[in-house]
Amino acid sequence: MRYRRAMMLLASAGGNRVPVIAQLVQADEDTVRDVIHRFNEIGLACLDPRWAGGRPRLLSPDDEDFVVATATTRPAKLGQPFTRWSIRKLVAYLRRVHGRLIRIGREALRCLLLRRGITFQRTKTWKESPDPARPDGAPIYVILDNLSAHKGDKIRRWARKNRVKLCFTPTYASWANPIEAHFGPLRQFTLANSHHPNHTVQTQALHRYLRWRNAHARHPDVLAAQHRERARIRSEKGIRWGGGPLAPAA
Repeated sequence: MRYRRAMMLLASAGGNRVPVIAQLVQADEDTVRDVIHRFNEIGLACLDPRWAGGRPRLLSPDDEDFVVATATTRPAKLGQPFTRWSIRKLVAYLRRVHGRLIRIGREALRCLLLRRGITFQRTKTWKESPDPARPDGAPIYVILDNLSAHKGDKIRRWARKNRVKLCFTPTYASWANPIEAHFGPLRQFTLANSHHPNHTVQTQALHRYLRWRNAHARHPDVLAAQHRERARIRSEKGIRWGGGPLAPAA
């Protein structure tokens, strides 16, 4: 613990931001902030804190019950465009609940849910675009794999008519299509753990999620899910980052 606190302070002195430090020492961002603030108050004595029974409880038992009830409620019933929660999404939702002041960090929430036996485990058509017409008439580039259905005469005629450029990925390299990284989060938060009664309802759920995703393009959940999906696809194809196939194990 003393070593990790020293690492946090050294990294902070080097000009690193809290998220970077938290990733470096594998700690919660709130913990890093507490250590830095404590150093500003009492100096190096913060490396050996004298515990006095722990921090006061921020959540009452009733608040904890509310958090657990929320975590076990399907997000769609609470007006959220997801079929399952993540820790970050749940924390963000709890901070916006009307009529309650729920202040809890991701690590504290994870520990609370673990104590209550709750974990967020993954459960194992072409749509008409609502985008407005392109006012500037600029071409659109569409990246596709080499599925034969993508190369039909009808599709090529439509593309030429609408100034759409079809860009095909190399053979056996569908992972090179940037859209692949978005399919994982789409499946994870709209299709997995869902029970849509029909395709119309499912399409509406997809549209709600896409609107949320477009409004939160830099959301940590979105970026993390895209990173995992890229890594999964490249791993399945035996491709290392920025290079060719992985060398066989000796």
